[in-house]
Amino acid sequence: MTIKAGTKIPASSLKTMSAEGMQTITTDELFKGKKVVLFALPGAFTPTCSAKHLPSFVQLADKIRAKGVDTIACLSVNDAFVMDAWGKNQNVGDKVTMLADGNGDFTKAVGLTMDGTGYGMGVRSQRYAMVVDNGVVKTLNIEAPGAYEVSSAEAILKTL
Repeated sequence: MTIKAGTKIPASSLKTMSAEGMQTITTDELFKGKKVVLFALPGAFTPTCSAKHLPSFVQLADKIRAKGVDTIACLSVNDAFVMDAWGKNQNVGDKVTMLADGNGDFTKAVGLTMDGTGYGMGVRSQRYAMVVDNGVVKTLNIEAPGAYEVSSAEAILKTL
């Protein structure tokens, strides 16, 4: 079942890189008591993800935070090393938290997997963006296959 507005984020663990190395972050640590914009995409270094999706959130991070958002996070079914390298490549800095869902556990738990096996990518995340307030989904914008419209930073900014 796909998660929807009004639903609590399921318990899961994700990985991120810090100055101390790879860290585990639970969904409770990420979302509890915070307003978070989480956007997910099929893969680091892929064309639309690198040219449009991640850059839109980096460029509009200050405007998004000005609307009361504590954290902007990018999630992909990649490992933490790839997400870290991609964040550095895209000059993310501290504007976006790069989250790795390496085994796809979170993506499966929210029901937003995508079958990319025809492209040699395995099972990945669909492209989406959500606004989560204290662990509860307030807005969920899921893209149609191959589209990039409703999950952009511009679209999320309009919902805040």
